Amino acid sequence: FFMSFDIFLRRKKSILSKKDRSFKGSLDKKISKLCKKINSIDNFYTTSSCSGRVVLMIDQEKKSGGLFLWVNHNLITLRELKKEINKAKLKKKNIKFKQDPCIIHIACKNLEDAKHFLEIGFRVGFKKSGILYLGKRIVVELNCSEKLEFPIIAKGKILVTNEFLKTIIKKTNKNLKAGWKKINDLTNNL
Repeated sequence: FFMSFDIFLRRKKSILSKKDRSFKGSLDKKISKLCKKINSIDNFYTTSSCSGRVVLMIDQEKKSGGLFLWVNHNLITLRELKKEINKAKLKKKNIKFKQDPCIIHIACKNLEDAKHFLEIGFRVGFKKSGILYLGKRIVVELNCSEKLEFPIIAKGKILVTNEFLKTIIKKTNKNLKAGWKKINDLTNNL
């Protein structure tokens, strides 16, 4: 696999100039410093990222618009989560709780650069990571392993107790903080 440096830089400039098409519509503050640092290095650019999030979403096989009922990129509280669960139960659908780990995709100039980036990611704790080939790009995916996912509402009926929610909130916030630490460690190791 070979791409001229000129073509890589043109593609980088094109990608970085495009409008953010993510659900959030902007970069997470907790990952923006890392993205800026990566994008300042000639041989790399970011294609997508998330610092970690908590969502309540309609549980269905096919992806479609309107699945996300609540998305939060910060630590959560019992009061806040219960408020969102009570709103979600009015949908009378099956709803799941998800805490997604931080993830970042980095386009790399060549395979050596990709291997190097992957090694740094593994060293700071991005254990679920690998090199992806996407068409004419080499992309490294760095992914944390800390995540939670479970059904929380079935056809309008809340399936969990307050005690369970308190336990989940502790675990969720611990997972989010662990991901943010890895983001900072990666930023400092580049």
